[in-house]
Amino acid sequence: MTEQNHKIEKIFDEWKVAIIIASIGRRNEIEQLLPHLFSQTLPPWKVILSVEKNDDIPDGIPSAVEIIKGPRGLTAQRNRGLESVINNCDVIVFYDDDFIPARNSIAEIVKIFEKYPEIVASTGLVLADGVKKGGIEYDVSVDIVNNQSISNPPENIRDIDSLYGCNMALRAKAVGAIRFDETLPLYGWQEDVDFAGQLLVKGRIVSADTFQGVHRGVNKGRTPGAKLGYAQVVNPLYLFKKGTMRWKKALILVLKNIIANHMRLIWEEPFIDRRGRAKGNWIGLWHILTGSSDPRRINQIK
Repeated sequence: MTEQNHKIEKIFDEWKVAIIIASIGRRNEIEQLLPHLFSQTLPPWKVILSVEKNDDIPDGIPSAVEIIKGPRGLTAQRNRGLESVINNCDVIVFYDDDFIPARNSIAEIVKIFEKYPEIVASTGLVLADGVKKGGIEYDVSVDIVNNQSISNPPENIRDIDSLYGCNMALRAKAVGAIRFDETLPLYGWQEDVDFAGQLLVKGRIVSADTFQGVHRGVNKGRTPGAKLGYAQVVNPLYLFKKGTMRWKKALILVLKNIIANHMRLIWEEPFIDRRGRAKGNWIGLWHILTGSSDPRRINQIK
């Protein structure tokens, strides 16, 4: 055993890391992700797959994966995962089902929390993000991770006030009773920012280049255009009123999305439903003007 592996094993003896994946309708993506979790240089203590039904689970899933089933909704699914591990682990890592982590990601996450006890949460470095590109193929994502991730990355930590839900790690003791807001249904949209806003009073939230990966941005299973457009307007206002998003950030977020959706109506991207999003924007604005806006009304949008 090398000296480095011995150090990693010693850290693992002292730290329990749980990985939670909330997923709907992405059997293939889960099947592709799991080998990257179980080949980590520092293996996770537990992997939780939070889904709605059996059809969300690929065949031949490893016995080491714990399955939790319940009603769909990103915030609710993440909360069920949290409830199952919060009292028994040290670190909780949330990966999107279409995220491919580098092999040393878990080890680097633990190093951060071990070295800086005041850090309560961290977002890693996203080497490539396919959300605005129509998605990144699995093989391409693996190549990027293999060619661009660094085995011994230099420490580069920056204080931030939000988290990126596709790739975030939390100190379990700091989380305590904090949960994702289930008033934000379906895809959630800004649920990670809201969670960070609640957690920020407990300590530092940072962006760390030391744990890395690729967010593929798979389109399958995402919130339909009109529903997402509604959330783009209503959710920031809700979070501002709640106190987990500053008014300037909320206003900029709303305006940026409204402008982008309407400007792209002429040259609509094939992988983004701009017309649907613009429609949802206007419904959201009307609900705000009439005093009837509520993130849960997204379920009524068609």
